Amino acid sequence: MSAAAHAGRIGPNAIIRVAEALQHQLGASITAELFALAGLSPYLAAPPQQMVDEAEARRLHTVLRSELGMRVAAEVSREAGVATAEYLLAHRIPKPVQALLRVMPASLACRVLLVAIRRHAWTFAGSGHFDAVAGRPTLLTIRDNPLCRGQASEVPVCDYYAATFEHLFRQLVHRNTRCTELSCEARGDDACRFELRW
Repeated sequence: MSAAAHAGRIGPNAIIRVAEALQHQLGASITAELFALAGLSPYLAAPPQQMVDEAEARRLHTVLRSELGMRVAAEVSREAGVATAEYLLAHRIPKPVQALLRVMPASLACRVLLVAIRRHAWTFAGSGHFDAVAGRPTLLTIRDNPLCRGQASEVPVCDYYAATFEHLFRQLVHRNTRCTELSCEARGDDACRFELRW
């Protein structure tokens, strides 16, 4: 399916993996309360199997920050991001491609991986816009970010994306990769920018 066919929708991992991280860190009861506040209780009984409305994912991530505080929300989001990357490695990136990336020089593996990420960016950027520039460091940008649109924060809030990018690059490009969110639309910046260094 094309990006246009899914405008305003993102992959269900932004909800499913958050549920798993919440249950792991805080238990089933608090998970149920938070999903109820986000209006997403049905997803706990029947996790979404298709693309979801990005507004649903945004509500959930907003509830995490408002109810748990920034530190705990970041911990949950990072665990969910790592789990999302693990899902992609297990189900979306062919094993022969992974094996090839792991033996390439990091600079080349980075460029090849970014081609794939750009091609599938609509699955996580939704109606937003993704861009990437390979290099040392590598810079990833999401404009009109669907998960923090309309939010206000004094600090960057896109821990879910940062953890997903970081884990993918650690597994496929360089094991010492670190991802830092340099700017965030929730903080009033013009885009959410992520820097990957190794």
